[in-house]
Amino acid sequence: MAHDREVLRMIWEGQIGICFQADRDEIVGIKPEPFYLMVSRLSYLPLVTDKVRKYFTRYIAAEHQDGAVWFDYNGTPLRLHYPIGVLYDLLHPEEDCTPWGLTIHFSKFPEDTLVKMNSKELLESHYMSCLKEADVLKHRGLVISAMQKKDHNQLWLGLINDKFDQFWAVNRRLMEPYGDQESFKNIPVRLYNDDDFTYTQKLISPIIESGQKKSLADLMAELSTPERKAVGFRTHGIDLHEETQVQWMSEHLSYPDNFLHLSVDYKDV
Repeated sequence: MAHDREVLRMIWEGQIGICFQADRDEIVGIKPEPFYLMVSRLSYLPLVTDKVRKYFTRYIAAEHQDGAVWFDYNGTPLRLHYPIGVLYDLLHPEEDCTPWGLTIHFSKFPEDTLVKMNSKELLESHYMSCLKEADVLKHRGLVISAMQKKDHNQLWLGLINDKFDQFWAVNRRLMEPYGDQESFKNIPVRLYNDDDFTYTQKLISPIIESGQKKSLADLMAELSTPERKAVGFRTHGIDLHEETQVQWMSEHLSYPDNFLHLSVDYKDV
C-alpha cells in the first residue's frame, strides 16, 4: 500500500515546547533561569538529557552532579522509556500554547516507579525490543529478522538524528503487509487511560468478521464493556475520527517503535 508521505512527514515533524527547571532542593547559590527546548514528539527524554544536564550542572550541589537524571511534571515522575509525545498526551490532554513545564532531578531516583535509562545504549536496546515485538504481531517477525544489523542501525540513527528519509528508507519495509497479504496479521497497539501511566495490549486484528477493514468505531465496540464504553481515541495530540481504519493508522500514525500509542476515553454506562 502506498504511504501518504505528507502524513508521515507531518507526524515526524510534530514538536513540543518544554520549559525545564531545576529541583530547588538541589540548587546551590543562584537559582538558574529555565532552559527551553523544542523536542520531537517521537523522541525520548534520555535523548535530550545531555543538553539539559549540561545547562543545569553548574547550579547543582557537587554530590548530586553525577546522579541518575529523571524528570517530573507536577510531581509525577516521567517514564523514560515512553515517547515524549505519549507522556505529553497522557498528562496534558488539552492542547495549549504554553511550554510544558518539567523539573529535572539529579538525585533521589524513584526506582520503585521508573526504569533507569541512563545511557543511549539501554534506550536503543529497549527500542529494538519494541520493534521486534511489533513485527512479530504484524508479520510473525519475518521482516525484522530478514534485516541486517546495518538496517537496525539506520533506523536508530535516523530517529536520534531526526533524519526522516534515512529512517523511512528502512521503516517502510516494516509498514507494508507481508507478501500478497492486504493487511497486517495484528495491529501493534498500546492502549492508555488518561488517568493511568500503564498501558494494556491485546490482539487487535485489522479485519472484522465480514472481511472488511476494522475502523475505530469497531475498535470502540471491541474495547467497551457493560460497565464502561470507549468513546474516543487520541494520538500525537490528534482526536481521531471513528471511521479511520486501524490498518491505515498503523501504517501512518505509529511511533518509530512501530506501535500505535492510543489514549482511550471511556464513559461509564
